[in-house]
This record gives sequence, C-alpha cells and structure tokens, in this order.
Amino acid sequence: MKKVLTVAAVVEVATGMALLIVPSLVGRLLFGAEFTGVANPAARVTGIALLALGVGCWPGSTALCGMLTYSILATLYLAYLGVIGEWVGPLLWPAVVLHGILTVLLARAYFQSRPPN
Repeated sequence: MKKVLTVAAVVEVATGMALLIVPSLVGRLLFGAEFTGVANPAARVTGIALLALGVGCWPGSTALCGMLTYSILATLYLAYLGVIGEWVGPLLWPAVVLHGILTVLLARAYFQSRPPN
C-alpha cells in the first residue's frame, strides 16, 4: 500500500506542477484544446490542489501538511491575481483573506503538533 500511495502522490504532484507551469499544454494533451482566458487561472488553482493532495498523501505526511500546502499556495496565487488585476471578481479578495486566516490557523496547528526539539 505504501508503494502505491507513493506512486499516486508523485503522479499528483507532477500533474499539479504541470498545471501550474504550462496549463495550456496540459489542456491540449488531456482535452485536445488549449486553456484560454479564465481557464488558465482555474487550471493553476487545480494544480495547487493536486500538489497539496500529493503532499498530503506522501508517506509520513499528514492531511494537515496537505491542507497547509494548499492554503499557503492558494493564498499567494489568489493574492497575485488580485495584485496584477487581470482576474478580479467580487469574491477574490474575500477568498484571499479567508485563505490567509486558514493558513494562520493551519500553521499554528502544525507547529503545535510537532514535538519540541
């Protein structure tokens, strides 16, 4: 089971990284059409989610690590979208704030759960 989980985690991380770096290529290879417009940022958020899934499923990791990874990366990416101003809907900044709050709460839980050195 550990080997299968490791392989699955590697595949999800690789797919997530591909969606983050070259979303249009992934769209063309998977669906036969390039992602355009708002599909690119949506694909990148999906890539962040797959990357976090891979982190959470990595042997020895925890769901908390996966959620913390997702929350940090989603906060940063959504804030980036807001700053560049190309894709700004009415819920973008509230989503950034919500993910920021979740990041702080998850980080606190992560550091409290670690044994002291």
